[in-house]
Amino acid sequence: MGQHRRYGNYRDIEGLTVMAGFGVRLAVLNARFALYPTAPTIKVNRVAGKHRPASIGPLIHEFYLENDMSNTIAGIRLPDSKLARDATQLVRDTESDLLFNHSTRVFLFGALTGERQKLQYDPELLYIGAMFHDMGLVPAYSSKNDRFEVDGANAARIFLTGYGIVENEIEQVWDAIALHTTPGIAQHKKPVVALVTAGVEMDVLGLAYSDFTDEQRNQVVLAHPREANFKEGIIDAFAQGTMHKPDSTFGNVKADVLALKHPDYKRVNFCSLILNSAWTDGNPGGVRCGNPNHNHG
Repeated sequence: MGQHRRYGNYRDIEGLTVMAGFGVRLAVLNARFALYPTAPTIKVNRVAGKHRPASIGPLIHEFYLENDMSNTIAGIRLPDSKLARDATQLVRDTESDLLFNHSTRVFLFGALTGERQKLQYDPELLYIGAMFHDMGLVPAYSSKNDRFEVDGANAARIFLTGYGIVENEIEQVWDAIALHTTPGIAQHKKPVVALVTAGVEMDVLGLAYSDFTDEQRNQVVLAHPREANFKEGIIDAFAQGTMHKPDSTFGNVKADVLALKHPDYKRVNFCSLILNSAWTDGNPGGVRCGNPNHNHG
């Protein structure tokens, strides 16, 4: 319920309605189970997200299907507000299965990291950050010149603005997406920003792999599978999303992707830019001697 407070009455009413309906159906089903001496009482642990029983019978199966208990994965509840559902549908309709499953795993691994580190974070903002973090790789959301991370961040900003989300929360999501491939910065920012990067680093690079239990990893991948060739597939997705604007990879990890995948790619060297800049050191005001267009590099 806490994740609904910032949106005002509409979201509060929506959340209360969902919870009220959930409680009524639970009571009705438990009353129906009372007809059977051995029937268990359904108890739902929303915090721990306990597993569904192996043998649950038709009525409990009906309950789980209708209330989508599968939305709890490895103890993490996937946000189910209208905002989250609409974001999920947009990504589902826009991205490949590989990117959609990757994005969902990023949320789950990020949320698990937040739980392990006892961070206070907004799961809905984290979810939007994870869902949109690779949106800039998709042609419909890819600009001509900006980094793909910025394209994804801008797409998330537009999406969230349409739901009346306040600016400081939009900024958290924007930063989370824009910084998710820039090592060494995100972990010093707000939890939503840090956790999107943590989720990406776990799913793509395997960083902090051993900090997750075998059960956590298995449950996440069972729900949102890694393809047999995911490593090659995600590199291909990075390449396809940036090949048309190679200059946007200067100074970031996608330069490594194009060096591998683009036969004509020429990596820009930072030191060469410095040495060949317009400045002539040692002269008053840095003014060049003679021809101002002459390269003194």
